[in-house]
Formats: sequence, structure tokens, C-alpha cells
Amino acid sequence: MDGIVLLKEDHKTVKRLFREFEKVKGSATPKAKRKLVDQICSELVTHSFIEETIFYPAAREGVPDTADHVLESVEEHHVMAWLLSELQHLDPADETFDAKVTVLIENTRHHMEEEEKEWFPQVRHVLGRNRLVELAEEMAAGKSAAPADPLALTSAAT
Repeated sequence: MDGIVLLKEDHKTVKRLFREFEKVKGSATPKAKRKLVDQICSELVTHSFIEETIFYPAAREGVPDTADHVLESVEEHHVMAWLLSELQHLDPADETFDAKVTVLIENTRHHMEEEEKEWFPQVRHVLGRNRLVELAEEMAAGKSAAPADPLALTSAAT
């Protein structure tokens, strides 16, 4: 597995959780919503952590033309981190809960689509297979160091 494949697999997991939420958002109990949003939060924080600490720095160094994309991605992570933080502390029965999750889903889908269609092909071409395999190993190992609190992400402070 290479680093881009690892990130795309994370994207698939998150997209599946988003679809589950969209299916049940009007009918699920607050407890069921909480459980699903907690899973979404955990996946997104872990994914963002390895991107910010491992993948983005490597991409920026190896593919200097991607610096603007990295900066934009970090800002998108910033918005996501603050939304996740609000959702962690918001009662799922609150009338704004579903709306906040919907905004999170829309923003995150946009972010993932940009990465997969516009950015990852460029990074793959320049970094090559061997470097991407190294990055996959680093990112897989780095997942265990991810914080639980979205506001502990580097992007949350920017």
C-alpha cells in the first residue's frame, strides 16, 4: 500500500459513515446519532493528523508546486476541527446538530474530492511509488499518536 492509497481508504471509510448519517439523521435516536458522529470525529481527526504531520510536509517538500494546495487543505482542516469540536459537545437532540453535521459532510466531501482529483495525481507522479510506500508506513504508524480532541490538531490553531 502506498500513502495515497492509505488516504483514499480513509476517505472511503469517512464517506461510508457520512452516508450512514444521511440515511438516519431524521429518524435516529440521539444516542445513535452521537455514536455515529463520534466515529466520524475519530476517523477525521486521525486522518487529519497524519495528513498534517506526515503527508502534507512530505508533499510540500517533494512537490513544491503543491504549497498552495497544502495551505488551503490546512485551512479546510481548521474549519472541520472547529465543527467537530462543537459537535463533540453538542447534544444530538439540539436542533442545530443535524445542520452542523450536514455542513461538516459537505465541506469534507469537497476537500476529499479536491485531493483525489486535483492533487493526489500530481503528488503520485512526482514522489513515486517508493516514497509513497514509505509515507504509508509512517502514516499507518502515526495513527496511534493522533489526538482525540480535534482542537489538538495543528490546523485548529491556525
